[in-house]
Amino acid sequence: MPCYAIDGVIPVVDPTAYVHPSAVLIGDVIVGPGCYVGPCASLRGDFGRIVLDEGANVQDSCVMHGFPGHDTVVERNGHIGHGAILHSCMVRRDAMVGMNAVVMDDAEIGEQSIVAACAFVPAGMIVPPRTLVAGMPATIRRELKPEEIAWKLEGTRTYQDLTRRCLQSLREVAPLRAAEPERPQLRAPAVEPLIALRRKNPVPSEPSR
Repeated sequence: MPCYAIDGVIPVVDPTAYVHPSAVLIGDVIVGPGCYVGPCASLRGDFGRIVLDEGANVQDSCVMHGFPGHDTVVERNGHIGHGAILHSCMVRRDAMVGMNAVVMDDAEIGEQSIVAACAFVPAGMIVPPRTLVAGMPATIRRELKPEEIAWKLEGTRTYQDLTRRCLQSLREVAPLRAAEPERPQLRAPAVEPLIALRRKNPVPSEPSR
């Protein structure tokens, strides 16, 4: 992977983590055990420290950066969706930041909370545990249901399984010219999108604002 030291500080990647070869790590970056860092992610530890705790995932095209003296941290089992941006913020244990969301300086996403896709979490916002926030700027919508928290954890475990699959079998190859007659199926564990869960267990409509 493109990995760069700056001012003599070298990124750290645990041997059980997987970082895609197109991701970029710079300076004071610590990737913990079992973490997944997806293609084209940028973890720039050239000002403040970047930390991924055990089992966290940072998916394709995410950006993590921060101000000098401010850590940007994703705690254990944190789940950062495609294209999200984290800047000088804290994502607590088992929390999720949705696709293309932005979490700004000194914001804190509480344990087991979910930031909806495309939300903008403003600087200094404290999201309570087990809470859904959404919007631009993000506002607290409601407490999460137990089955939604379980759904998030299942998705995170799927990425932890992907870490192991990548370490075992991902390699660069030339493409085939045509699909094989009996093309093999991927061994990915089954996981459904949240909309499928909501259709099975609908949430009461929120009052209009």
